[in-house]
Amino acid sequence: MVGGSIRDLLLGKSPIDYDIAVMEDPKKYAQQLAANMSGHLVELGKPDQTLIRVVSESHHVDISRINGASIEEDLHNRDFTINAMAYELSSGKLIDCFGSQRDLANKIIRLVSHNAFENDPLRLLRAYRIGACLNFAIAPKTLSAIQRHADLIRNSAGERIREELLKMLSTSISHRFLSQMAESKLLFKIFPELLNLKKYRFYDSRQPNAFAHTLDAYGHLENMLTDLNQFLPKSLTPHYQHLDDTLNILLKCCILFHDIGRPRIDAPDKNGTHRFYGHEKKSADMAKDICKRYKYSTRHTNYIHFIVQHHAQPYSLFAADQNKTLAPKDLTRFFMECTDRTPDLMLHAIAEMKSKNGSCTTESQAFLDFAAHILQDDFAVFKSKSSTPPLINGHDLIQAFGLKPSPLFKAILHFIEEERLSGKKMTRADALRLAKKYLKNHRLTK
Repeated sequence: MVGGSIRDLLLGKSPIDYDIAVMEDPKKYAQQLAANMSGHLVELGKPDQTLIRVVSESHHVDISRINGASIEEDLHNRDFTINAMAYELSSGKLIDCFGSQRDLANKIIRLVSHNAFENDPLRLLRAYRIGACLNFAIAPKTLSAIQRHADLIRNSAGERIREELLKMLSTSISHRFLSQMAESKLLFKIFPELLNLKKYRFYDSRQPNAFAHTLDAYGHLENMLTDLNQFLPKSLTPHYQHLDDTLNILLKCCILFHDIGRPRIDAPDKNGTHRFYGHEKKSADMAKDICKRYKYSTRHTNYIHFIVQHHAQPYSLFAADQNKTLAPKDLTRFFMECTDRTPDLMLHAIAEMKSKNGSCTTESQAFLDFAAHILQDDFAVFKSKSSTPPLINGHDLIQAFGLKPSPLFKAILHFIEEERLSGKKMTRADALRLAKKYLKNHRLTK
């Protein structure tokens, strides 16, 4: 038995997957094991690097041929010392050639050999992923080697990078390791779009540059996702019961990408202050390209694109509220556009506001109160109303006005629904009168 399963057992964890290396034919051993485990075989990998997986109800066991002339040579070709131990099943002997148990006790991630990153560049990112998952520190010499070899990460397949990254983001301490990745430049090799943010500073932020703001906002978001009750009013937490591990990860991706379009929309005013008007759409489109590069699913890509594209809307609503110009219809339009993603957008905005102004400033508290109010009151009312059937439908438009199905149907029905959800008491007759008025204005403008 080799690899991470040994590490987990020594840490007192129960592995779900086990890795076994054999000197002879892996398939023959796998067949015997499958019979004993009441499992079945799955062949994985390339023809010259075949891995046989035995799948049972409770475990997966991956079986491969020893890489080298001996188990010691095999271990020498592995990534980090804590993953380079073997347990000889026949004798019960633990094989530790590199002081792996000492590193495990000291919570250190250390390279096995100087060419480990050249053999598999994905190990550059895996060091941070393991560090975040186990709360281990990366040895200084290993960090130096990562910085020297950071360029090699471009040779790794996009989907492999995505999987390592998302596993890291799933932890509650990923902010610390993202910061270390930035220091070693690895983060900018994976996401070169983030590097240009270092050149720009917001006129209204306490952060030294846009990248520092992004990283700080990420930290605030991670803290909130880890313990919503500690950082949000109790009235807000029911709106976040839908959050799960996947959505938490996607929200972290959103805040990491939300400003990457700013350097592309650089419009300094007469005082030389960079304003970046309309950067949201550019950031969203660039985030979509990143998702494509790293093979995100269509559903996850669409979620990230949506949140990034709309992330500034809560601030516009807040500014209007502060200026006493926020109309009920403004909120209705926001809710209709964002629907169930509204709480997620507000959480993103709260984290960003904390970064710009600090957690305890008057403006941050005012925005938090605003978010609590619109979610607890306005959004709750909107959800209740929107769950009831519309007053009229396309069939009614055909019967009442002799219209034929067209894009105009959608515009009329959307207009009427907006009026209904904005708080006005309406009947079916009212809806038909509004439709008639809309049609009249539409014909006059044509």
